[in-house]
Amino acid sequence: MAGTGTIGLMAVFLVDLLNFTYISWLHRPELTAAIGFAGALGYLQIAVSIGMTIGLGAAVGRQIGARQHDAVRLTASSFLIVMTLVSLALGCLTAVFSTPLLALIGARGETLRQAAGFLHVVSPALPLVALGMGFSALMRTSGDARRSMNVTLAGAMMSACLDPVMIFGLHLDLMGAAISTVISRALTMMLGYRGLRPHDMLRWPGWTDIPRHARPVGVVAGPAILTNLATPVAGAYVTNAMARFGTDAVAGQATVERIVPVMFAFVFALTGSVGPIMSQNLGAGLIGRTRQVLRVSLWMVAGCVGLAWIILALGQSAVIAVFAVHGVGIAIVRLFCNWTVASYLFVGMLFVANSAFNNLGHPLYSTWFNWGRATLGTIPFVALGLHYGPLGVMIGQAAGVSVFGLAAVAVAFRVVGQLGPGPHVSSVPIDVPARTPEGALMEMQEQDDD
Repeated sequence: MAGTGTIGLMAVFLVDLLNFTYISWLHRPELTAAIGFAGALGYLQIAVSIGMTIGLGAAVGRQIGARQHDAVRLTASSFLIVMTLVSLALGCLTAVFSTPLLALIGARGETLRQAAGFLHVVSPALPLVALGMGFSALMRTSGDARRSMNVTLAGAMMSACLDPVMIFGLHLDLMGAAISTVISRALTMMLGYRGLRPHDMLRWPGWTDIPRHARPVGVVAGPAILTNLATPVAGAYVTNAMARFGTDAVAGQATVERIVPVMFAFVFALTGSVGPIMSQNLGAGLIGRTRQVLRVSLWMVAGCVGLAWIILALGQSAVIAVFAVHGVGIAIVRLFCNWTVASYLFVGMLFVANSAFNNLGHPLYSTWFNWGRATLGTIPFVALGLHYGPLGVMIGQAAGVSVFGLAAVAVAFRVVGQLGPGPHVSSVPIDVPARTPEGALMEMQEQDDD
């Protein structure tokens, strides 16, 4: 599950990185900084979409584990409608208020104008992202990891082909990148819907049924949205701190933020993959498997971070040359490649723990830990680092996350240790016969034999 997810995410992040590279080749620092500022608000939108997707996967995963297919169809269809309405409202509001929001986090002059123009095009199309994520999550929850990967790859390839045409061929610069982004997201959404159809997970619910069947998802999605908002809020605070040291500092930070998703795509894919596995085994009453997933995931995170550290330490000069980083931005990139990259071990710990909380019935725990990291783990540390320049800001951010990553993992093991035997299924309006853990295991073995 994590392997196919990594390939899909790697493609998306590589295209995003390539897009950022194209903009940097225009040798206009205000455009590079504009990407950073627009990304800070864009991450807020994506965080809401991810939160809704987490809730959808957790609720549907338990129902699949308990063989409640009718409930799966009603729950998935109802919440996809809710996702569409919520993301449409959020995207339009972001487009309308983009200029004051960007100014609030430090964008000025031409950088502000370019970033606002980018968001005016991309933000109203947020439902395309939300639905694409929802369809992909449902495919992965059904175990169809390969088809989910192919959908993501197709969207990434479309963007990779369109970016140079729009940016250089048509001379649209940042606006070309925005148009390419919308087209690729539309393709991903359409292919996602087509890929989900063979699983028979969708049906049109009655309008009065939508609130009732969407409620089990909302129980997890609400806290998950709050959880995911914490990261971009903390990122916006760090961007504001970096803006005090000029556009080169913001561009250096933006470079790091584009490198991170590529180097740690496996970590992000892993934390998205373990959720359905945990929730299905929880729904089937197989608690031992749930504990095993948590342990193995942490070892895999450690291995990924170690490998990324080696690659970045050896290739830092190439990174600086490719992205045309200047001034203090060079020092920021070198610090990340040599030292602060290690802090992503604790970021990975936090993500794995959050996935466990969201899928094991404790979504508020992930909210508390993520907002703790975004406030107590960011503001005082970064404020202290400000006295030592932009490098101090990065070091402060890295120090804060280590505390909360370790604490979250400790609590996650405690939560898993307290799980009792028997199936754990979210409340749904479909009656199904109760099953013992032994019965669930026998059914799984029979399927394997088939």
